[in-house]
Amino acid sequence: MELGDGNVNSVKMSKEQRKLIRKQIKACNIVLKHDGISTASHATKHLVVANGGLGNGVSREQLREAMKEMGELETVIMSPHKPYAFVTYRSEQSAQKAHGLLNGHVLRCGDNSVTLYLSFVDSVPCEAEERVSLPEGLALVEDFVSLEEEAALLAAVDWSSTSDDVTAQKALKHRRVKHYGYEFRYDTNNVDKDKPLSVGLPDECVPMLKHCLKDGHIGTMPDQLTVNQYQPGQGIPPHVDTHSAFEDTILSLSLGSKTVMEFRHPDGRVVAVLLPGRSLLVMKGESRYLWSHGITPRKFDMVPACDPQPPAAITPDLGHLGNLTLSKRATRTSFTFRRIRRSPCQCAFPSTCDSQGALSAPAPSPPPSPPSLPRSHGDAARLEEEYVHRVYDAIAPHFSSTRHSPWPRVCHFLSSLEPGDVLADVGCGNGKYLGVNPELVVLGCDRSSALVHICTERGFQAFVSDALSVPMRTASCDACISIAVIHHFSTQERRLAAVRELVRLLKPGGRALIYVWALEQEYNKQRSKYLKDPSKEPSGSPGPTENQSEGSTLPQKTVNSHGDSGVTDDGKHYREVSGLAGQRPDEDQVHSGKLSVHTNRTAFNSQDLLVPWHLKDGKGKAEKGRKGEREAGNFDKMGKRKAGSAVSKDNPLIDEQILPSSGPTSDCKTESTDSKQLGSTRPDFMLAQVTTSKASLDSSLPSSTKDTDDASNSCPGFEVAPSPAPPESVAAAAVFHRYYHVFQQGEIEKVCCQVAGVKVQTSYHDQGNWCVILVKD
Repeated sequence: MELGDGNVNSVKMSKEQRKLIRKQIKACNIVLKHDGISTASHATKHLVVANGGLGNGVSREQLREAMKEMGELETVIMSPHKPYAFVTYRSEQSAQKAHGLLNGHVLRCGDNSVTLYLSFVDSVPCEAEERVSLPEGLALVEDFVSLEEEAALLAAVDWSSTSDDVTAQKALKHRRVKHYGYEFRYDTNNVDKDKPLSVGLPDECVPMLKHCLKDGHIGTMPDQLTVNQYQPGQGIPPHVDTHSAFEDTILSLSLGSKTVMEFRHPDGRVVAVLLPGRSLLVMKGESRYLWSHGITPRKFDMVPACDPQPPAAITPDLGHLGNLTLSKRATRTSFTFRRIRRSPCQCAFPSTCDSQGALSAPAPSPPPSPPSLPRSHGDAARLEEEYVHRVYDAIAPHFSSTRHSPWPRVCHFLSSLEPGDVLADVGCGNGKYLGVNPELVVLGCDRSSALVHICTERGFQAFVSDALSVPMRTASCDACISIAVIHHFSTQERRLAAVRELVRLLKPGGRALIYVWALEQEYNKQRSKYLKDPSKEPSGSPGPTENQSEGSTLPQKTVNSHGDSGVTDDGKHYREVSGLAGQRPDEDQVHSGKLSVHTNRTAFNSQDLLVPWHLKDGKGKAEKGRKGEREAGNFDKMGKRKAGSAVSKDNPLIDEQILPSSGPTSDCKTESTDSKQLGSTRPDFMLAQVTTSKASLDSSLPSSTKDTDDASNSCPGFEVAPSPAPPESVAAAAVFHRYYHVFQQGEIEKVCCQVAGVKVQTSYHDQGNWCVILVKD
């Protein structure tokens, strides 16, 4: 039985054999179409094993164990994130035996299982490697403490109590934490230098710290220690330790399980560093102040198949690019030692330095007065940074919990696409459209790193990017969607640029669907469900419904300045807090250059406005979101994701052909409030020539912030690996304000008609939104 060019010899086969052949043919077509791998119709000693890659959660050891039973192996090549592997046998006969007996073989990988499909290839491709160095100022010392010292340090930390005021013990969503010397406050991203804890650093740390002094890693003894304990599947989002809180050198001692820590430069470079147990990581200078560092929440890491030589960076200097395997995580405890800073930071990296005016975490309190309409590109970028990007990062978990039911007409558009079509969801939010049609090759991007974390936790392929400059190749997509995104751009020029970027991504004949919030919330004698119905909805109605616009919330219970809980009118709340009592958000404010503040669930009286979002306590939101997805049919009653309900973050159909060979340029950057430029980040498969270890797409810009499940087989013939967990919830009951430009009838069509090479196929009004479908010439 031979397989070639999609044809099978005329042989009488059983129903199961025919089904196996169909899946094998599909696997061949997939790797050919998306990775350019041509299978051979004749037998060779080389095989491509679909579903046998690191991207499917298959380790090198598991694959070798299955394949070696057929004969002596010569090489096994497993490239990063790929859903296939290459196997070469010593003899062609062994390869033929494997091809005949292992096709359709179910391979158990821990709690998961994958089905292998084998095809002959004439040769195994060799990928060029590029040497990558560690960030400047970063050093890793392996075996810094002995096994006995490790045991003593771990024993010194008492986790028995759930709350300990002496060591400021915290049970965070994705790890538990103890502080010694000073407490790091996650609400302020700083320390209270005038309130040291009653207990200093444990005595068991003294020998290790003296060792650091002797070796020159530090010049003075640290006075603050943060102990983080991570279980498998847990991590910490990318961050830069607050400059104003701590001095230059930071020490991080890894105890227990090894893990991979990713360092990100603002220009998009990523270096992944393998941290073995009992190793010491020293961050100084640029690596401490400029590069963000974080640990992707996942249960497995891609690591070298053999122990690397120091420094343990997962870079091409380890040898063959395909010489990787999966390492299962276990409990890891990190000791992070720092010294409290007593004067403002004067480092050489002002773009990330809060002492020198860099942006910190978003403040929930409203400004003293509404901001002005932008008058320049810089004004617009700063307005969007303050009233769009920072807000969505702050409200992401709460926002996501209210966004789980896809809109029917968007689903209809996605269902009309052909199997295998490449779809880009630009401004994907929490990814509620990424899994609607599992037969598509779906790639999502969003400016909010927090929302991208949520997407990857759900098993979707997503990365952080500005909608004005998406790091994907021109004419690489069969379709694009932009749902509730373009109305966040604050000038006509930027809204036009966003449409142009969508069109750039489309192939000739490709289609784009755009939704923007409508000024006309009542159209053709029908009121959108966003508007409050006085006859049916009494004051004090519950939180957001799913049929309202993406850019809206219902009135929610808040706590006023007197501590009374009740329903607060959003516009009134803003005016009282900001000292604007007595003012009405009307067009006079717009004419005076000031943005109006909208009262939720009422008709719009201006096109440019601020819409309040009442941030609730994040408690219980994850389960609420999961419940909503279960209602949408994505989860079964046991809480497991159904097959076909998500597109894997390791989707085998997505490859470098979609993406540019070089990284994004300065055009891909947006201005921050201090006029510094922040670079957009890229997904891991764009960084394959820079680093070979990233196993997820959770990328974000560096920020001075806090210190240091499987997805289903969404593509026919391929199966996927576990996906990471989301970042920590943003807690607090606060009011945030998001900028919107609501579109009047015909406006979005006029914008689209200014873009060359595209025409408006159709336009319509859908539940308070103006919608267009574009077709590229």
